[in-house]
Amino acid sequence: MKRRTVLIAAAALGVTGCATTAETPSADRATPKSGGRLRAIFAGGGTNETLDPHLSNLFVDAARAKALYDKLADSGSDLAAVPRLATGWEPNATLDVWTVRLRPASFHDGRPVTAEDVLYSYRRITDPKRAFRAKASLEPIDLAASRAVDPGTVEFKLKRPYAEFPNVLAAFGAYIVPKDTETFTAPVGSGPFRFVSFKPGSSLLVKRNPDYWEGAPHLDELEILIANEESARVSALLGGQADYAHELNPATARANEGRGKVEVIRLRNSAMQGFVMKTDKAPFDDKRVRQAFFLIADRKELIDGALSGAGEVGNDLFGKGAQYYPSELPQRAQDLAKARALLKEAGQEGLKVTLDTSPVAAGFVEAAGIFKEQAAKAGVTVEVRVGNKDTYWKDILDGGVFASYRSGALPIESHLSQRLLSNSTTNATHWKHPDFDELYLQAQSTRDPAARSALFQRMQRRLYDEGGFLIWGFADWIVATAPTVRGVAKDAPANTLDWARFDRTWLA
Repeated sequence: MKRRTVLIAAAALGVTGCATTAETPSADRATPKSGGRLRAIFAGGGTNETLDPHLSNLFVDAARAKALYDKLADSGSDLAAVPRLATGWEPNATLDVWTVRLRPASFHDGRPVTAEDVLYSYRRITDPKRAFRAKASLEPIDLAASRAVDPGTVEFKLKRPYAEFPNVLAAFGAYIVPKDTETFTAPVGSGPFRFVSFKPGSSLLVKRNPDYWEGAPHLDELEILIANEESARVSALLGGQADYAHELNPATARANEGRGKVEVIRLRNSAMQGFVMKTDKAPFDDKRVRQAFFLIADRKELIDGALSGAGEVGNDLFGKGAQYYPSELPQRAQDLAKARALLKEAGQEGLKVTLDTSPVAAGFVEAAGIFKEQAAKAGVTVEVRVGNKDTYWKDILDGGVFASYRSGALPIESHLSQRLLSNSTTNATHWKHPDFDELYLQAQSTRDPAARSALFQRMQRRLYDEGGFLIWGFADWIVATAPTVRGVAKDAPANTLDWARFDRTWLA
């Protein structure tokens, strides 16, 4: 995604993300054609599905929400925040008050989107009696003290300085709904499509919003269908019952690629793949053991075996290709001799450890088996324990010592704050270091982008040396379309702005 600077006051202050817009990349140079219904098929959530955008959790939830609603910002292909309903944002001198200006936009019933709608939506998300996913992301905002300056301006007061505040506006699930909305059976949003009908666990039908602020979609209608089995999604695409199929496995993609019946699109760096080591539990409370495990991994073998080659090697740090990623660090490679020496130094020769895994995500069980064989070459016995996919994420958050792990794309700053601070709610590695927390707070209080970047680099170098994430790869997210589908962005990781942008697609 290309990005150009919009000159607003914040740009002069040097606060990253204050002033950017996006030019959506297109896979096609042909003139878009208007009309038709595109049928997109996803894995779903059953009969309990809802169109409440604040309850978005699955990919299909996000795709439906993106069709019907808008956020103040979204994440670009490098995960930096891009303005959406907001035209831009400006911080005060101490980075704890941010002024956000809204663009002229309307809900589907003609009402303008106002600052009061924004504040209502954020207060609804952060209601302590509810369990909305974006709640943790919005936690830095003091919503009781925040206010509508005028219908087109929101003043957010924060609980602490937050230089990366635009990431909050782009948080997953932080959609804006009309003030006082609590019923979503016939939802009213400000998105590119208007609601027609919905059958939970089956289908959503929406139609073009001719008054959409960014321009009316090319399609007349969009239908989002459900098929939980990957084979059913592929069959629907090949049989002409669907035009777009989400989430194909690498073997399926390879079998169908280049044969003319479908176009396979690989969204690079969409999912981080790795293992988590509990840094406060033996044997991983000794950093030498963690360093040894970094050196046991043959990353290429894991990519080839667990992901059928559909990905690229990782370097034990999150967010490859994202803003602040330290690409200059040397790529780690397997070194069994050094791994053995570190284990001997730590008094862990003949180490035995249990690796928890589950079929909850593609490649998890396969990667565990491959790593078990790699570890044996370093004298480590790994017992693979396959857990319940329905409770796996909850089970490994505090249980066990070593486990398979995956994450979708999000800003590196968000990864640090949500998973690596002492009070982070999803700190699966139990990485808790007050001096590391202080570096994060120092970064968020730093106005100069270069100085702030240096602090984030410093934090990541420490994680590279002694953290609890063994990140062996970054998987492609694979979708496929009928040959008649045009305009699907090909460099947009899942859950970023241009992923599932059906308002930009058309039928040739």
